[in-house]
Amino acid sequence: MERLTRKNAKLTETLPIKVVQFGEGNFLRAFVDFVIDKLNKEANFNAGVAVIQPLAGGLVDMLNEQDGLYNLFMKGVKQGKEIQEQHTISCIQKGINPYNNYDEYLKLAEEESLEFIISNTTEAGIAYDETDTLEGMPHKSFPAKLTALLYRRFKHFNGDSAKGLTVIPCELINYNADTLKKIILQYAELWELEADFVTWVNNSNSFYNTLVDRIVPGYPKDDIDAYQSKLDFEDKLIVSAEVFLLWVIEGGDKLKSKIPFDQIDENILVVEDMQPYRTRKVRILNGAHTTMVPFSILFGNETVKETVDHEFTGAFVKDAIFKEIIPTLSLPEEELKTFAEEVLDRFRNPFIKHQLASIALNSISKFKVRVLPSLLAFQKDCNRLPLHLTFAFACLIRFYRGEWNNHTLPINDNDAVVAELKRVWESHSYQEISAQALKNKKFWDQDLTQIPELKEQVAVALELIETKGIEEGYKQFASKVAVE
Repeated sequence: MERLTRKNAKLTETLPIKVVQFGEGNFLRAFVDFVIDKLNKEANFNAGVAVIQPLAGGLVDMLNEQDGLYNLFMKGVKQGKEIQEQHTISCIQKGINPYNNYDEYLKLAEEESLEFIISNTTEAGIAYDETDTLEGMPHKSFPAKLTALLYRRFKHFNGDSAKGLTVIPCELINYNADTLKKIILQYAELWELEADFVTWVNNSNSFYNTLVDRIVPGYPKDDIDAYQSKLDFEDKLIVSAEVFLLWVIEGGDKLKSKIPFDQIDENILVVEDMQPYRTRKVRILNGAHTTMVPFSILFGNETVKETVDHEFTGAFVKDAIFKEIIPTLSLPEEELKTFAEEVLDRFRNPFIKHQLASIALNSISKFKVRVLPSLLAFQKDCNRLPLHLTFAFACLIRFYRGEWNNHTLPINDNDAVVAELKRVWESHSYQEISAQALKNKKFWDQDLTQIPELKEQVAVALELIETKGIEEGYKQFASKVAVE
């Protein structure tokens, strides 16, 4: 089979370099480049992408061997229906390895057509390294590389305000663009760059905070022959992803005028404040994951899909989301319900086998951030504890005992956390176990025994879990709480 190239695929059209993209990994190729490709084909965006390899080892050489082309396979469930799509992505015009040719990288700053910077260098990528110097090439950190590129552009176009860039980072940290801009200005100060450059960065360039969401398993090595059989040319950069896509960008009319997101049918939201959407994702998607893990493992499930498909565990997770998490959030109820249904569709995706054990990592800290705020908000608003989240909390504490029905449980956490919770189980009563676990401020940043009825209800749930199991224990717990 011949290799995938533009000549072979008859995709020889060249596009002006409008986007410099830091990162050539699976996520950006399945998310951002998919969107740009769709904008080109459906909204005449006419944007070519130059991809920068952020680390010394990467995929740029392989990408260039295929003339920037690759195939994206999207599989998932929408409104209960299985969907499979295949797209040949053609927006990438070239890849550059700055570790081999830094001059070629900096030359991008002189492109007349350049308008956008997009990045995903992982959460660790947006970091300040004070050992980076202006003359040091290649720069070690991504923000230093970007500062050098911006400075070259500033100098080449003599500070022309029309040549500022739109910076849209996709790293999964809150306020990612604000953080990146702050570090760029730190480098400007460290390198003693002129005040006019700082003014140009502040006034002529735009930085947009974002939230991105798509599960991207990546290169399907276990099934590569099946994927390859569907193609006419050999593709070494096949990437697989779920159908669901969410891109929330904190911006306004200025950004909307630059990128015609409204002309394509994708879940891309340009909003004034992205924090409610971030909270929505953390509380519903991540919160549901964290709620289900100990509960479902103790019940006997192994995957997320098994959990939501089972009559008992699926109903439990759905009720936790719709009856206890959604009522505590500030976005419109119908919008929250639609998002929650999409989340459940993603959990049911038959093409992704998501092991519960693999998402059990650091379950205590995850519960504190993702689930506890919903539990406390519900208690405050309704003057009673949420049934499902409280029972899930007890399952979490029971999970950290480490064994269940003569099987070792897949605990994966800080050694001190594990040791402390095992010590809690040396207590002589369920009331004492509950009190010891809940009052630990290192876990929860507060003494949870002060929350009305929480210590008592968790103790009841722990005893019922231990003596009756998960399903019967939950049913008796629900009856007991209802009577009280």
